[in-house]
Amino acid sequence: MFNNFTFEYPYFLLLIFLFIFCSIFCKAKSPSYLIPHLNIFQKVNQKSNLINSILKYLIIIFSIIALSSPVKINDTILLKNDGINIILDLDASYSMNERDLDENHIKSRFDVVKEIIKDFMTKRVADNIGVVLFGDSVLISSPLSFDKEAQKEIIDYLDVGMAGKNTALIDSVASSINILKDKKVKSNIIILLSDGEDNSSSIPIEVVIKLLKKYNIKVYTIGIGNFNNNILNSLAKESNAKAYVAYSKEDLNLIYEDINKLEKSKIDQNKIILKDYLFFYPLFFSILCLILLIYLRNKE
Repeated sequence: MFNNFTFEYPYFLLLIFLFIFCSIFCKAKSPSYLIPHLNIFQKVNQKSNLINSILKYLIIIFSIIALSSPVKINDTILLKNDGINIILDLDASYSMNERDLDENHIKSRFDVVKEIIKDFMTKRVADNIGVVLFGDSVLISSPLSFDKEAQKEIIDYLDVGMAGKNTALIDSVASSINILKDKKVKSNIIILLSDGEDNSSSIPIEVVIKLLKKYNIKVYTIGIGNFNNNILNSLAKESNAKAYVAYSKEDLNLIYEDINKLEKSKIDQNKIILKDYLFFYPLFFSILCLILLIYLRNKE
């Protein structure tokens, strides 16, 4: 309920504590007079003084809340795409069923990868992301999209063997290049993850490397299990990216976090935040309390 509620100037709220402190320790001193049977008048005014004190507190507190400008965030609109196009190129061959990344050996390699890339996608607010799956053949699971929630649902349905049991690694990179080649943005990158030897591709690696250079596309490679280190290193080096090796879930987390830091998007300067200003409500309540206080004082 309060997830989208915030204050534009929250530091003004500290004035409430200053007011409370002064009301306790900064009272004005006045001369005292001894009047017999004064307690009779005190009892008469006790209730009135309590109401007046409560009203004064409410006036100050709600005025400060109004000054802090409470707002409700409705939506965020990106004015233009200063993000990055990212293809998540995932190995879904049968070897991804191994359970050596999970320390409890309960989840398969592929299930661990799905968890981590969903978290990675959440952090890439301004980016277009696509998902490519490969086995014997290449399957474009999701085109480039800003809709991260829909893509996460798609990823949940992906499984080992959906594109075949073998590994067409080079063909998958070629398909990813085909998606990115005409996209004019700050940066186009492929994050390629594989755990095996390429044994099903029909396109030579030399052709793919030429295409990567032609279209200025980076390939960050992640190797797990018994992967072909030469192929992954060549793709990363020739595209001016970086090659990684993961032995555990923790390694994978660190790798995707490192890529997240290396490939930054411009987010804050190109968005409009749609919000409702709510300062009127505490201000209106404060004015009502002030009117009531004035009325009670005059009545006395």
